[in-house]
Amino acid sequence: MRGDGDGWVFDPDGSRYWGRHGAAGLLLRAPGPDGEAVVLLQHRAVWSHQGGTWALPGGARDSHESAVDTAIREADEEAGIGHHDMRVRAEIVTASSPSGWTYTTVIADVAEPVATVANGESTELRWVTPADVDALPLHPGFAQSWPLLRDQLGALA
Repeated sequence: MRGDGDGWVFDPDGSRYWGRHGAAGLLLRAPGPDGEAVVLLQHRAVWSHQGGTWALPGGARDSHESAVDTAIREADEEAGIGHHDMRVRAEIVTASSPSGWTYTTVIADVAEPVATVANGESTELRWVTPADVDALPLHPGFAQSWPLLRDQLGALA
């Protein structure tokens, strides 16, 4: 079922952003096998906007949803993880535009890296250490927000 948030928002300069009511994504963190934190990333399907890049599971916010609701719903749709217990640690607006559109990154923890199930929007889902994120071809928006998010992960440790 499509939500009422699906659609593009356009800025006066022609820039476009997915999500009529903004968008949100989930930065899910877990302890890795050696105790070092790992985060879940999504390799975006080539047909999608900025396809072939790595980012967070996420997407358009519906009018009735909070950013947390959106991030968890989208992560469940794209990675099959919504049924796991998560502890939401922070909500950070990591992008905004003159039109009023925003992207909120929700940081949450799980007790261990959970199994994932990719849908058609994902080529791959992978748990990676924060140090390994920069080596991947990142979605431009995620690349821009990653330094702030990496610092936040350290502050929440």
